[in-house]
Amino acid sequence: MKAKIIILIMLAQTLMGCEKFLDKTDPTATTFQEFFVDEDDLRRVVYSAYLDVFTNRTDRRLLFYMKDARTDNAYSRSEGDHHQRIANGTFNSNTRAFEYYWTLYMKHIGRINTYLANIQVPYVEDEAVRERYKAILEGLRVWLYFEVTMRWGDIPFVLVPSTIEEANVAPTPQAQVLENLFSMAADIAERLPADQYTTNKYMFNKYSFKALVMRYALFTGRYELAAQLAKEIMDSGKYQLYGNYGDLFQYKGDQINKEFIIHMDRESVGNGTTLSFRDLGPHFRTGDGQSYAVPLKSLVDTYWTLQGRPIDQCPLHTKEEYELNPSLNRDPRYAASIMGPGDTFYGEKIDIYTSGNPMYYENQRASKSGYWFRKLVPEDDAFREGTLTYGLLRYAEVLLTYAEAKMMLGEVDELAKSCINQVRARAGLDMSIADVTLPAYSAYTQDQWITLLRNERRIEFAGEGLRYEDILRWRLAEQVMNQPALGHTRMVNGNKVSLKIEDRSFAPNNYLWPFHQTVLRVEPHLKQNPGY
Repeated sequence: MKAKIIILIMLAQTLMGCEKFLDKTDPTATTFQEFFVDEDDLRRVVYSAYLDVFTNRTDRRLLFYMKDARTDNAYSRSEGDHHQRIANGTFNSNTRAFEYYWTLYMKHIGRINTYLANIQVPYVEDEAVRERYKAILEGLRVWLYFEVTMRWGDIPFVLVPSTIEEANVAPTPQAQVLENLFSMAADIAERLPADQYTTNKYMFNKYSFKALVMRYALFTGRYELAAQLAKEIMDSGKYQLYGNYGDLFQYKGDQINKEFIIHMDRESVGNGTTLSFRDLGPHFRTGDGQSYAVPLKSLVDTYWTLQGRPIDQCPLHTKEEYELNPSLNRDPRYAASIMGPGDTFYGEKIDIYTSGNPMYYENQRASKSGYWFRKLVPEDDAFREGTLTYGLLRYAEVLLTYAEAKMMLGEVDELAKSCINQVRARAGLDMSIADVTLPAYSAYTQDQWITLLRNERRIEFAGEGLRYEDILRWRLAEQVMNQPALGHTRMVNGNKVSLKIEDRSFAPNNYLWPFHQTVLRVEPHLKQNPGY
């Protein structure tokens, strides 16, 4: 497939890469052909392309766990990270974030286009090696293009290196871009190895790439494809839920589980340390926690009970009792994912209301909501930089994707119910009540199943960056984002009071991002998205 459409990045820009890519045996090389001569060079460009997609571990604008702060799950305290303005709706076509993301994505796509156009140049002893790396690069390009078209809609779609002179061509409609991507993805998946990259899971194999395509099939309403791919991954027998949900996001389980289908580790970010404690954790004595993204009351109240019931439909306690004591009779994923007042961190009880305490909610580096993520925040990293491995796509997502896709097709079969039960049982729910095959669930309507599934998905993946896409595709953003961002709730003089952080807004046109005015000046054939 060959598209003759503009790309903003000139060839010289596409050749710029990470330091590892430039670390060559011939430091005098000045042309691409001189850099790109053997199998080691081919391996290095694939590695550098992964660094582009996975992002530098220090760039909070791109890190997956920061993206929940664009939603009703969390709050970002730094406007410079971009998530805060996206969440509160105070942006327009001059907001720097949209120039930053657009330029970065298109630069990465341009680099991959250059690599693929020259894929036959390096000498390799085994042509199968070249074909494997080619498929991996094509898969990364598909991933990037999925992200771009989901954010902006109609976009320039190019699969060959382009110069600035080729810039004046109309963009491709989003529907056509998606058709192209899913068609390309099916071909790529069949050319990827099934049994390689089972340890260094940031590299694609057949099933990890299918899992990625499955995610975007669900996001774009291709439910039959999403269910089909999820079933193929389940039937492969290569993945399974890890036994302990909380340990999965700590050093106890981060490297020994078979649940991470695609992961992000030290190697995938250039062998640097990981910084989730800095970004998500509390400022503790002399520790490094910066509270850059913190959970909101909206997320806390979303955790259902140990029996799998919403907190306003439980006969054991009132909704107010649950709001005032989030640990009361709660889904165990709450304690594994979130901590707040009354919980213990590093041997001390969390106190957010006493001035002078490092966790006092009005301190600059404290949590304005009074809550922190415990997920991805090992206490071992309180006084050091860590080496935690993150799961970017987990087997639990495969299970819940199959269940959601079948629900949307009106086919809640026994396997769909089993998928939900597997996730709930692993979480530690009381399955004598929470088992969805019990008679209490037999009369559920499609809407009731969807409500259950959406909540299950929200709490299972809290803090993992999926919520933003979910509220957009479910068309819930106008409902949930036109609410103030609130934090911890307590009784004050007999009244229930919640910490208020900010007001938020979401307009109907915000389902797509604007093209930045600078981008429109450079690419005059792009059309601004409605409402901006």
